[in-house]
Amino acid sequence: MRIRLLSLFLFALPLVVASTAALAQDTPVGSWTTVDDKTGKPKSIVEIYEARDGSLAGRVSEILQSDRGPNPTCDKCSGDRKDKPVKGMVILWGVNRHGDTWEGGKILDPNNGKVYSVKLRQIEGGKKLEVRGFLGFSLLGRTQTWARN
Repeated sequence: MRIRLLSLFLFALPLVVASTAALAQDTPVGSWTTVDDKTGKPKSIVEIYEARDGSLAGRVSEILQSDRGPNPTCDKCSGDRKDKPVKGMVILWGVNRHGDTWEGGKILDPNNGKVYSVKLRQIEGGKKLEVRGFLGFSLLGRTQTWARN
């Protein structure tokens, strides 16, 4: 009996692990490398996570490249983010799933301190994330493509 249970466990374990990995790819939850719009080089790592209310949020977990040194602050931000380190800062919040996109939230650009509405869409089977920041209408904005780590 023990051998059967052990065999069943060893058979089922890879299936559980594979299905868990597939579910993780179904949402933007995870670690993403952002890319500098001008240079095309990796700029930071953003960790997207599920907030207490079920929406998605994102925090800068690592600075890879910055024109303002290895520990930039958000000098152009207002409110409680003013002059705080960008590393560790929540820059994405309030994003909820709507079909195959996540929207309704906000994203902060620490370079200019501005907050934009945001829309996220996974592409290439969840390996990349289109991040569109905009004011008013989605047509008036810009899109970055982040790569899953």
